[in-house]
Amino acid sequence: MGAVQAPIIPVIAAMMRERPGVISLGQGVAWYGPPPRALERMREFGERPDQHRYGPVEGLPELRALMSGKLERENGISLAGRSVLVTAGANMGFLNALFAVADPGDEVVLPSPYYFNQEMALRMLGCTPVALPTDSEFQLDLNRLEGAITPRTRAVVTVSPNNPSGAVYPESALRAVNALCRERGIFHITDETYEYFVYDGARHFSPASLPDSAGHTISLYSLSKAYGFASWRIGYMLIPQALQTAVLKVQDTNLICAPGVSQHAAIGAMETGSAYCRQKLETTARVRRIVLDALAGLGERCHVPVAEGAFYVLIRIESGGDAFALAERLIREFGVAVIPGTAFGLDGGCYLRIAYGALEPATAEEGIGRLVLGLRAIMDGR
Repeated sequence: MGAVQAPIIPVIAAMMRERPGVISLGQGVAWYGPPPRALERMREFGERPDQHRYGPVEGLPELRALMSGKLERENGISLAGRSVLVTAGANMGFLNALFAVADPGDEVVLPSPYYFNQEMALRMLGCTPVALPTDSEFQLDLNRLEGAITPRTRAVVTVSPNNPSGAVYPESALRAVNALCRERGIFHITDETYEYFVYDGARHFSPASLPDSAGHTISLYSLSKAYGFASWRIGYMLIPQALQTAVLKVQDTNLICAPGVSQHAAIGAMETGSAYCRQKLETTARVRRIVLDALAGLGERCHVPVAEGAFYVLIRIESGGDAFALAERLIREFGVAVIPGTAFGLDGGCYLRIAYGALEPATAEEGIGRLVLGLRAIMDGR
């Protein structure tokens, strides 16, 4: 555990508590809460004695059926040869997958910048995260990927739309990754937590919709963002049937089953459907435009890559110095919090992740205004 980085979100949160009034552009959460039907389902929970006992390890049948229907209808995935399991968020799904497919000393390829909890999970299990550099727009470098695979490689991870960069990987790139994994006999773990959060004509693609993908593709989904469900801890994973026994062992040991009350609420969310998220996305898209327009005013000293998905922008500050020290100063002197890029494996250069999903337009104007003011002052040596 000593080799595992400290989770950055609580570190930044501790700094914020020392400076009241800080506006957070740090943690990635949605600005809205669950749909009314989810709360109705939650209130109906608890009247039957069986609802207070352990449920099925794989999740409630009614919820799994709703998730299966969604995968077929929205993602174009055939469930033949596959299983759907309810997890306590996509993070648990990732851990389940690692326990099922990797041994200590095995390697897993993470495109860099990576989602820090996934890198942390690999180190906790004694596996080796292999950081795969991406290009200047944080898109996959397929030539480098082929060279990163060794006899110890067990999986390649893709997160699209991406946390932390906001990049959306094109269908052609995800097809190529999936095909390479099939050829090499390794797994493709595809994290699709932000599947609904796409802008400017970008389109989300699910690799599990490809023919011949069922035996080697593990897909992770979450209700945390799309349905404002972060504290309820509900996600789901789609796995090859050959992994079901192993994954159930992991989940039964670590969790037994996702909390019953949360699963009942999730049934209401899934009954409401993705139209709920798409409606809220109009506001998120407006906030995104406020953020991008404000950052454009910083000029060439602030590189803002294309970010067509999720609710993040990962910027590079020319001559910004140490990213963690810069983030600390922005909190202390300018009342705005961001996440340093070092948490995501970016050690060469000064990167900051801006999360705008939790903000409504008025707060976004103030928060991004503070950030731009602070960055301009720091870059000007004030």
